[in-house]
Amino acid sequence: MPYFDAASAAPLHPVARQALLAALDEGWADPARLYREGRRARLLLDAAREAAAEAVGCRPDELVFTSSGTTAVHAGIAGALSGRRRVGRHLAHSAVEHSSVLHAAAAHEADGGSVTEVPVDRSGAVDPAVYGDALRADTALACLQSANHEVGTEQPVAEVGALCAEAGVPLLVDAAQSLGWGPVPAGWSLLTASAHKWAGPAGVGLLAVRKGVRFAPRGPAGERESGRAPGFENLPAIVAAAASLRAVRAEAAAEAVRLRALVDRVRSVVAERVPDVEVVGDPERRLPHLVTFSCLYVDGETLLHELDRREFSVSSGSSCTSSTLTPSHVLRAMGVLSEGNIRVSLPPGTAGADVDRFLEVLPGVVAEVRERLGAPGAPLSPPRSPAPAASLVVDALGRRCPIPVIELAKVIGEVPVGATVTVLADDEAARLDIPAWCEMRGQEYVGEEPADQGSAYVVRRLG
Repeated sequence: MPYFDAASAAPLHPVARQALLAALDEGWADPARLYREGRRARLLLDAAREAAAEAVGCRPDELVFTSSGTTAVHAGIAGALSGRRRVGRHLAHSAVEHSSVLHAAAAHEADGGSVTEVPVDRSGAVDPAVYGDALRADTALACLQSANHEVGTEQPVAEVGALCAEAGVPLLVDAAQSLGWGPVPAGWSLLTASAHKWAGPAGVGLLAVRKGVRFAPRGPAGERESGRAPGFENLPAIVAAAASLRAVRAEAAAEAVRLRALVDRVRSVVAERVPDVEVVGDPERRLPHLVTFSCLYVDGETLLHELDRREFSVSSGSSCTSSTLTPSHVLRAMGVLSEGNIRVSLPPGTAGADVDRFLEVLPGVVAEVRERLGAPGAPLSPPRSPAPAASLVVDALGRRCPIPVIELAKVIGEVPVGATVTVLADDEAARLDIPAWCEMRGQEYVGEEPADQGSAYVVRRLG
C-alpha cells in the first residue's frame, strides 16, 4: 500500500532500526554514571550528539536532545524569551509556522507578552522586508520555519536571518521538515527538529542554541542535557535518530532529484486531469518530496477515505477532515482554496509506478465524490428561468464545506452580470473558500457582511 504521508512521519530507515536494536543491548544504562555500563552509554550518547551536530552545523555542546520536536520548540521559545526578558517581551513569527510555535506564542501572549504574526503570499512565503519591518526594539525572539509542513514552500531563512542579526534579534528556525534534506542556511540562532520526520524513531527531538544567545530554561531545573531537557535520555532512540539522520543525508542529493521529478509529474498531471483544482505552494522553491492541491466541490474527508480504500495514504489540511471544522491555518494565511485539500509527501524509495497509479485513480475518485455531493458539472450553470433574478440569497447555514460553495456555483448563472449572490453560511471554511472560488472562477468577491446567524458572503457576477 503506497504511503504518501512522509511529512507527518517517515517510515523508519533500515539504519535506524539496526542502530535502535544495537543500542537496546548496549545503551540501556545511565550515561551519567561512571561504571563500565554507564561509560559505554555515555560514549553512545556523545557519538550521537556529535553526528547530529555535524548535520545541523553546530558544536556538539550547543545541541541537546528532547522528547519530541514540539518539546524542542516550546523549550527553545520559552528559554530565549526568558533569557532576553530585559530586552522586551515581543515575539515575531510567520503566519504559517507549525502549531507548536503558534501554541507557544499564544501562551506567551496570555502571559502578558506581545506577538506579531508576519503574513505570507499565496505561495506561503514571507517577504523578508515585511518580516524585517515586524522587528522592534523590544523584540526578544523571531521564529521562521525552514520549509512549510503543509505546502512545502521553503522560506528565505538566510535573508530573514541577516535582518534579525542586524537588529540584534535571535532567530529560531523550525527545521523539522527540511533537516533530512540538507543543512539549514546560515543566519539562525536556535534550531529545532524532530527525528520521525527524517525516518528516525518517534519521541526524539533536538534543540540547538548557538553560543552567545541569552537563554534561560523555564521550569524546574534538571541535571541532564545542559538543563534544557529534563528527564532520563531515551538513549536507544537517540542513537537511532542520529544514525538515520546521517544515513538519509548521505542519500538526500540523489533521492531529492528523483522525488522532485515525481512531484513535478504530480503537479502537472493533477492540473491537467482534474478539473477545478488549485495546486498550492511555490512551484520552484520547495521541498523535493511534497505537493499539495485543493479540489473544488469536494468533501476532503470523503476524498481521503476513498483514496485509502484504493490503498493510498495521504494527508489533508481541509476543514472537512478536521474535528474542529476549521481550515488549516496555513491555507487560510495563504488565501488559497481549502476544500478537497490533499497533501502528497513521498518517502525516500517511493516507486514511480505507485505515483503513476495514484494519478490514474485520483481523477475518478474526485469525480465520484463531486457527483455524490451534487456539484455542478460545468464552470457556470445555465439559468433555470428565462428572466434572471436581480440578486439572490443562498441559505447554507448549518451546512459544511464544500456545500456553501457548491450552492453558490449552482445559482451564479441565475443572476445577470453585475448582480450579486449572497451566501449565508456559518462554516468557517466558507470565509476562505468563497473568495478562493471567486478567484478561480473570475467572479468578484465583494466581501463579508454580518448576519443574524453566521456571515453573509457577497459575490458579484462578472461574466
